[in-house]
Amino acid sequence: MSNPEWRSVGNGHLEGPIPIPDLDPSKLTITLSESLKPIPEPESLIFGGTMSDHMLVASFDPVTGWSAPEIKPYGPFTLDPASSCFQYATNIFEGMKAYVGPDGTPRLFRPDKNMTRLARSAERVALPPFNSDALLELIKKLVVVDKKWIPNLEGHSLYMRPTIIGTRASLGVTASDHALLYVILSPTGPYFRTGPKPISLLATTQNVRAWPGGTGSHKLAGNYTSGFSPQRKAAKQGYDQLLWLLKDESGWKVTEAGAMNVFVVVGRDDGDIDLVTPPLDGTILPGVTRDSILAITNAHTAGKLTLPGIPPTKRIHTHERPFTIADMDRWLEQDKLQEMFAVGTAAVVAPVGRVGFQDEDDSKIRDLLLPSYEGGMGPVSWAVRKMIVDIQEGRFEWEGWSVRCE
Repeated sequence: MSNPEWRSVGNGHLEGPIPIPDLDPSKLTITLSESLKPIPEPESLIFGGTMSDHMLVASFDPVTGWSAPEIKPYGPFTLDPASSCFQYATNIFEGMKAYVGPDGTPRLFRPDKNMTRLARSAERVALPPFNSDALLELIKKLVVVDKKWIPNLEGHSLYMRPTIIGTRASLGVTASDHALLYVILSPTGPYFRTGPKPISLLATTQNVRAWPGGTGSHKLAGNYTSGFSPQRKAAKQGYDQLLWLLKDESGWKVTEAGAMNVFVVVGRDDGDIDLVTPPLDGTILPGVTRDSILAITNAHTAGKLTLPGIPPTKRIHTHERPFTIADMDRWLEQDKLQEMFAVGTAAVVAPVGRVGFQDEDDSKIRDLLLPSYEGGMGPVSWAVRKMIVDIQEGRFEWEGWSVRCE
């Protein structure tokens, strides 16, 4: 059953407790499309540009709870113009992927992490709660229905976008007690068309992606729109993405790159390496890829697995701690900064080749140039990407991370 607090008492206010229906996979209805779309060649795919034949939909009413879920042909919705999602951005989502395993069975990568984060995001913007296990079961059924849309080519996948939007039809400034949950699927190839070629980042001191006490640690639609204009300006200056900075007493702290988490590889005097990423301080999104990289590099150092191309004796010391653009500059001068890469569900791992930064007392942008490697990726970024993709696509089994859809 859903959270018993959800009971409408008028004007958008909720009281309880009364039990109301939660998401129930046993009530799922499936209506297959009578007009199937042609499936494009994998090499022609643009991220998010093509949708599969079907989608999953369920709605929430404060009196009747969650409706019986439906898998039905992909198509538009009809929503009231006063809906909360339009007026107050009560929109949350997740990014997940489905892959084809060696046996032809669709697989998901650590989907429990996405469900947990989606539930946290719903709570943060006061959207109705839902049963995460039930939603995951429904997502698996949707993937099975549209499994032919999963590109059977390395580095390609079926991107999934579970979304919940507030649909309370009122201009009252309050939480939405009505909601629409839907999941859409999009076959995709590499996020960056540059392939393994390093991307460039422009560090921005004029705008921030997130701030202490804000919503940066949740996957809300509103977190992304503020980056569109600065991203456009960065592109005009020849950079692929933004590097978001946040200033405190230590200086300009590195936070995220575009919509991705960030790692740097720093050499140590003892021959080992430090792998550093900003901490989850409330301004950083707890990325599934980020968490996976920390886990597998720790496992490598503990001798539980060996990362491809990295000697077992090469220890990788992981650190979740702040670092600044000045730290990066100093590490480069000391020949210690070996790699920088950005990570996320869409891109997996994207190496960084240069970072543009404008000092406060200088009108010109200067580039911090990262070491270059044959093939575009450094040994650590290549190793963690190779390991994660092998797990995602079922070539390497690890900790139950690859979940079959049957």
